[in-house]
Amino acid sequence: MLLLLLVIVATGLTLLDDSNAPLSTKAFHALWDGVNLVTTLGDFSNFDERQKLFMLAAMLATMVIAAVAISMLTGLLSGDDVMIYRENRAMERKLEQLANHVVVVGFLSLGETVAEHLRKAGETVLVLVTDPALADRASVRGHLVLLGSPDVIDDVLHHARLDSAKAMIVTTPDANNNLAITLMVHTLNASLTIIVPGENDLRKGLLMTAGASEVVIADELLAGAMVGKLTSHARVTP
Repeated sequence: MLLLLLVIVATGLTLLDDSNAPLSTKAFHALWDGVNLVTTLGDFSNFDERQKLFMLAAMLATMVIAAVAISMLTGLLSGDDVMIYRENRAMERKLEQLANHVVVVGFLSLGETVAEHLRKAGETVLVLVTDPALADRASVRGHLVLLGSPDVIDDVLHHARLDSAKAMIVTTPDANNNLAITLMVHTLNASLTIIVPGENDLRKGLLMTAGASEVVIADELLAGAMVGKLTSHARVTP
């Protein structure tokens, strides 16, 4: 954009030059003034009224182009892909020696609770997420974090040191996503313990076929806990 502006300014100044100088000299002076404008050096020749008005318009155009360029550059540097790159580069050295850790996929309510219980039990937790806000939250909680794009979760799995991990716990609320992750992880490390939530027996069968070591059905756990409370209450009631 600045190059195009430079060409326009040089052409305009050449056409507005009423001196008797040769065309090549006019073009050189115009190019010189145009470069000074774009580079903000401000060393201009003596202009008449028309040239000053033309240069005023060119200066305004330069400021607009510069503002747009800065805005675009700021957006690029703060974009998701760049943020992911920065997050993961910061983790690389820590991951090099990582072993016997538990990988937790997802950091919503369930994932955060699981990670916290693991941390209290003395486990090293590596959280995999696709949301920068969740990555920051997990990091603040003291966990190692890998941030990946939603459409390339398999890429972040390759960096999670699954070959040396103790286990993986999948906690995302998307059943199909959990199934896909289970299958990918089992393919990468068939001996890794994989624990996944399931909605029912049918889903449990699919997850087990995909490579899950254990499938936890929340309704069954809740029902068992409630019946257990009832039984315990009955025993202590005279």
